[in-house]
Amino acid sequence: MNPIRAAWFAVGIAALGLGAVGVVLPLLPTTPFVLLAAFAFARSSDRWHVWLRRHKVFGPIIGDWRRHGAISRRAKIIGVGSMAAVLGLSLALQVRPIVLVIQAVALTGAAAFVLSRPSPPKR
Repeated sequence: MNPIRAAWFAVGIAALGLGAVGVVLPLLPTTPFVLLAAFAFARSSDRWHVWLRRHKVFGPIIGDWRRHGAISRRAKIIGVGSMAAVLGLSLALQVRPIVLVIQAVALTGAAAFVLSRPSPPKR
């Protein structure tokens, strides 16, 4: 495997791992990591890309995104809720104000993007 494909594969594995953790840990959003993994595997490994697209848990996330540019209502609620919880935790831990401002701007942008995506059609 050439170095560029190997790098994409490593990104895919890391993103998939974080997405898998996000399934059970509500503070870590699953959808963005699964989409990143699919993107990375599409550039590095056909076998892993096909496996991910056919996966029982992760496949529908990718399918909704590919067909409709959509994020499910459940994923939106969990994602935005997680972002709010992280910001709340930072406030409770009294992190430095500059860090809070940067975090608030980044999380607001991410939340706005997630909420601006349509929900997939009913199945």
